[in-house]
Amino acid sequence: MNKAVKISSVFPKHLFWDVKMEQLDAERDQDLIIPRALLMTDEQSFIRDIEKLELIYSNAEIIDMLKTTKERISNKVCEMVAHRYNIPLFHRYSH
Repeated sequence: MNKAVKISSVFPKHLFWDVKMEQLDAERDQDLIIPRALLMTDEQSFIRDIEKLELIYSNAEIIDMLKTTKERISNKVCEMVAHRYNIPLFHRYSH
């Protein structure tokens, strides 16, 4: 994993509309970066989006953040992550 990466060179600016991207630190701000990187993903962009995260974070870090974040990550995104890492399905919201 490369925690020294410049976040603004990896992710689009619109994902971090409320912060100064140049001040984001991959290690310190992973609780913001990981969920936001997947907030707008869908079935067509998921592989591209998750691969960007995997350049910086471990599978376990990604999973843990998605399970605990307060961001509105869809159940579909959680299912795609679970399938990618071959773990039991998890959801953010009750059906």
